[in-house]
Amino acid sequence: MDVVRWLLFSLVCAGGSLGLSWVGPVVPLPGLLRGAGLVLAFLVLPLASLLVPLLMLRRMPRKQRKVAWQLFFPLVAGIAMGIFGSAAGDEAALADRGVWTDAVVVRMEDTGTNRCDLRMVDGREIPLSLSEGDGCENWVSKGDRLRVLYDPEGVASPTEDPDSSSYGGFLGSLFVIAVVMGTWGGVRQSRWDREYAGE
Repeated sequence: MDVVRWLLFSLVCAGGSLGLSWVGPVVPLPGLLRGAGLVLAFLVLPLASLLVPLLMLRRMPRKQRKVAWQLFFPLVAGIAMGIFGSAAGDEAALADRGVWTDAVVVRMEDTGTNRCDLRMVDGREIPLSLSEGDGCENWVSKGDRLRVLYDPEGVASPTEDPDSSSYGGFLGSLFVIAVVMGTWGGVRQSRWDREYAGE
């Protein structure tokens, strides 16, 4: 019974982190909803995967409570799924509704990480700015022309060089790790609680 309960809990936490981060750019969700989804994906669900099993130790005194080491894996994997799931969502959104256009760099910001504000050749601004990894490199300067793929909805970040690689295998591995280790850790926590109570 413990295995089924913790398996379902781990599936909800891992699936929520991955799904909420991916769906935001793909649907596309409005800014407020997407922000709330990202907070849930990056922070709330990964922390829940660690804290809920710990708080379920009802009979064990707080000073004697310990955390199963397995529960740190779903925490880290959940945060990673939030980050890379969002990047995979951006990639899927650009593949689905992205538009290629010639753009001019109207402002270049290089405070640690480069950001380029772009405008189409006809003068219209491109939603969001181009990041360093997506084409705003050190050699780019104001006035340069670039060919970029952008999202007319303004949700997915534009890119000069779309990434053909898929995040599927990596995200699948993180999901499996989060579910397996979360289930194992939850079962161990429950067993400690029962042992303390002498059951």
